[in-house]
Amino acid sequence: MSTDTAKVTYLGDLRTEATHVRSGQHLITDAPLDNQGKGEAFSPSDLLATSLASCMMTIMGIAARDKGIPLTNLSARVVKHMSPPPRQVARIEVHIELDATGLGEREKSILENAAHTCPVARSLRADLTQEIHFTYR
Repeated sequence: MSTDTAKVTYLGDLRTEATHVRSGQHLITDAPLDNQGKGEAFSPSDLLATSLASCMMTIMGIAARDKGIPLTNLSARVVKHMSPPPRQVARIEVHIELDATGLGEREKSILENAAHTCPVARSLRADLTQEIHFTYR
């Protein structure tokens, strides 16, 4: 038997509040400006795109910890591209940056493979383009 992951409440005016059941953490979503909203918080499709980067970074962190690979100054920039009607996320760009200190080609390959095989990346529909870029500083 599985337990609930989240509870979501519609607050009106195209806004929701999601509560993570286990931790009690809350987040608000708002419809984006280009879809009748105020754009005052993440939109649901923003969360979809952002979850790809968060998942990739988490799996990279697990791989780095398991393999003893240094992982410092890891960050990502996310760009979401919507299609014309019917609206859907058509492309997600994830620009991952990290410190290259102590990383050879083998370590970079391990980290990049981890990112590309994260559960969110593997769960998105096949025709949603995922453009993943790595920059080592």
